[in-house]
Amino acid sequence: MAAGNFDRAAALSMLKTMVRIRAFEEQACLAAERDRLVLGAIHPSIGQEAVAAGIVGAMRRDDVLLSTHRGHGHTLAKGADPLAMMRELLGREGGCCGGKGGSMHIADFSVGMLGANGVVSANIPIAAGAAHAIRLNGADDDRIVVCIFGDGAVNRGPFLEGLNWAGIFHLPILFVCEDNVYSATTRTAEVTAGDGPGARAAALGLKVVEVDGNDALALREATGDLTAGLRAGSGPAFLHARTYRQSGHTSFDPAAYRPAAEVDSMRQSNDPIRRLAEILNDGSGSPDLEALLAEAENEMASVLAEAAATPFPAPATAFSDVQDIGSPATEAF
Repeated sequence: MAAGNFDRAAALSMLKTMVRIRAFEEQACLAAERDRLVLGAIHPSIGQEAVAAGIVGAMRRDDVLLSTHRGHGHTLAKGADPLAMMRELLGREGGCCGGKGGSMHIADFSVGMLGANGVVSANIPIAAGAAHAIRLNGADDDRIVVCIFGDGAVNRGPFLEGLNWAGIFHLPILFVCEDNVYSATTRTAEVTAGDGPGARAAALGLKVVEVDGNDALALREATGDLTAGLRAGSGPAFLHARTYRQSGHTSFDPAAYRPAAEVDSMRQSNDPIRRLAEILNDGSGSPDLEALLAEAENEMASVLAEAAATPFPAPATAFSDVQDIGSPATEAF
């Protein structure tokens, strides 16, 4: 979206959100790589921050969000506490899931974040279930569900199942394909038949909107239009956001499978943070991007230090969230 008439305050808020997301993930990667504080994989979304700021930032607090294994940015944009999130990544006491979920399974029901998911596409039928529950509540419940997944998810069975269910029951759900070009280490276009994610959603009767996934303003505008329709009873919709993952699949992945020139070009000319900062840089109270970056880095460095100093949960809490219904042989039949 070109500079012009736009909500400057909202744009500046999105820029600050994007900068904080990047700083959080950079510190999380440091915790995993340098300090070995994370026992497991970190899947950064560096380069994809506009999706979190533009789409999730346009949701209401009581709306429901489902995310992927690459969900730190979405969770932070939904309003989760970064310290609780970092504690979760480090498996510490006070983590948003008690230190038991880790990076790929962050959830915070208090802000409507129903959960990230380490299984590709598994969040889609869960989101359909959440939307069906809202539908069953009746017309007085105008909450919506936003389900974000990657381009690799469209080649898995739950994609068809979830979108089909949503279409049949006219559910208030926005499906978002956060298309970052690569499914782990494979270029998605090379393993996807047909005309891609939007064509598959359209074949199931969903309204489909294609958006530049690195344009936070365009994402916010499209989300606002789609969510207004969902609240008015328009039925499920599909937003295809084309973005780019600047980092590897995980923090440890050097991403040697990608052409170096491709990565350099995307970082230099299509970085979502730089693009939004340039739009705001019109001479009238323009943001000092470097100052915002430094402020966010200091904030998240402090978050990491405090999380690392937090004790691990007491061993006695290991089974406190486990439901025991007895032996299936005697209880389930």
